[in-house]
Amino acid sequence: MSVADHDSLATAGEALDGSCFRYQSDALYAEGVPLALIAEQCGTPCYVYSRAAIEDAYREFSGALDGVPHRVCYAVKANSNIAVLQVLARLGSGFDVVSGGELERVLKAGGDASRVIFSGVGKTPVEMARALQVGVGCINIESPAELDVLETVAAQTGKVAPVGIRVNPDVDARTHPYISTGLKENKFGVPIDQAITLAARVRSSPHLDLQGIGCHIGSQITDLAPLSEAFASVLALAERIEQDGPPLQHLDLGGGLGVRYRDESPIPIDHYARSIKRLLANRRDLLLNFEPGRRIVARAGVLLTRVQYLKQQGTKHFAIVDAAMNDLIRPALYQAWHSVQPVDRGALGKRCEWDLVGPVCESGDFLARARTLSLSAGHLLAIGEAGAYSFVMSSNYNARGRAPEVLVDGSKFTVVRRRETIEDALALEQLLP
Repeated sequence: MSVADHDSLATAGEALDGSCFRYQSDALYAEGVPLALIAEQCGTPCYVYSRAAIEDAYREFSGALDGVPHRVCYAVKANSNIAVLQVLARLGSGFDVVSGGELERVLKAGGDASRVIFSGVGKTPVEMARALQVGVGCINIESPAELDVLETVAAQTGKVAPVGIRVNPDVDARTHPYISTGLKENKFGVPIDQAITLAARVRSSPHLDLQGIGCHIGSQITDLAPLSEAFASVLALAERIEQDGPPLQHLDLGGGLGVRYRDESPIPIDHYARSIKRLLANRRDLLLNFEPGRRIVARAGVLLTRVQYLKQQGTKHFAIVDAAMNDLIRPALYQAWHSVQPVDRGALGKRCEWDLVGPVCESGDFLARARTLSLSAGHLLAIGEAGAYSFVMSSNYNARGRAPEVLVDGSKFTVVRRRETIEDALALEQLLP
């Protein structure tokens, strides 16, 4: 790992959207470090995360729920860098994982296995056995067939599997269809009426221990109504299940709270917490598990990229940058909007509407469209809201190495994942004899 110091931070600065990324005069900083310095030492494209922003978001989320028993289980799929996980583990966070690889990352980062929820529709027997071996807190099952396999694995390993049942409440999260998970046409969870039968099955097995039920209806949710509807359904189901057996230990209320990328109005954390406290006013015996991901890390990261060439084609103006859809696929996949800021806003250039496109050989390779910016070749840009579902979804398409990741902590920064090289990629392959 490499570490750099920058000690000339001015005390006053202009914040971008109240985040830990600020302009000092015309230079954009991450906490106390100028982003231009990171680009100079680490190259571009490069992901940069703010430790303070991650910690602040976690504390805000958990603090709003003071007064009710709760556990914040960060959704690892949002950003699985082990340094990011380490920061959260040190705050006492639990973790929501959806693969054996994510589980191993949590363990590597010092996470407590007993505070891990293992979710996902396609867990393999090997993944289940590993989860039982390390003592995860709960395994959320999402189908009767998966429950059969888990029971077999538990019997073979001599373990009692802690089971949660993920319910599909058939509630429209009113978000992008690719990230909606709570409708009956989605692959996630089991119908509410089926959950009653599954709960009885779990309770009848000596190899299984029913601990709770839960739901997760989608991501980037900005409307409290569907969340409240889903939570009310799950609470009612819990009470029905408890009529036929002992009390449940927890309710898993998932995650999905949205953030502002452009003009969204995210649900204030205190409003969210108040609605939950009202709903569960008579059930303070239940531990509430939450699985925020995007809300914790999305706005804690930027992607640095440098303008390579400027090109006019008819009425279109293209800024060809060195980041591409393999680095940040959200705009191409979801038509997602990310802010774009100059790292040096005093730099002069041609001012017009630019499409920011990458070097990948696809017309869908764009990072932003129709952005009014003053640009010249060599200009450094920061693409915002890149802490979640950004590096984790990157690839080696066009044989491009994945970008490095940097974590800023005050006036220091650490390379927490180095840039991939062609040697890294070729090391996994072999020529024919």
